[in-house]
Amino acid sequence: MITVISGTNREGSHSARIARYVAQIHRQLGAETHLLDLKDLPPALLSPGAYAEKPSGFQEAFVEPVLRAHGLVIVVPEYNGGFPGALKLFIDMLPFPEAFESRPAAYIGVAAGQFGALRPVEQLQMIFGYRNAFNFNERVFLAGASRYFKEEGNPGDDDLAARLERQAKNFQAFIAGLRVR
Repeated sequence: MITVISGTNREGSHSARIARYVAQIHRQLGAETHLLDLKDLPPALLSPGAYAEKPSGFQEAFVEPVLRAHGLVIVVPEYNGGFPGALKLFIDMLPFPEAFESRPAAYIGVAAGQFGALRPVEQLQMIFGYRNAFNFNERVFLAGASRYFKEEGNPGDDDLAARLERQAKNFQAFIAGLRVR
């Protein structure tokens, strides 16, 4: 199973549309997929007590799809030169070390600016590497994100569609190669 994570809790985000599209690509390529949208994080997760006792439903809705995943695809927007705080909180609330230990992770950066969230992707690669994930280095960066996905499910750009499909195919092959061990 591949879990695709929309890395922001912003309602109606470009990241969520892209994450839905990427999950669809992985399904079409034969992978079981699960989509996690951080806009659905329980507000109680912000409580300082959540570190000791997670909110009701968090384990089933958010932790289990990560722990069951053979690979993770993180669709991350750029907020002020970094990744969203909601994504950092989500990562911090996942079990250590098993959430990312030896788990393949692929990255898609989304930004209004010209660099397509290069900084947030690199920051996440460091965090996931620290947590012993297997970073898949074929990243996709979407600069000027508002140009894409004017319609739900359609990126509106053949080059972007091809890059996302190529990444998905190669990521699935990467996962399969690691599972042979």
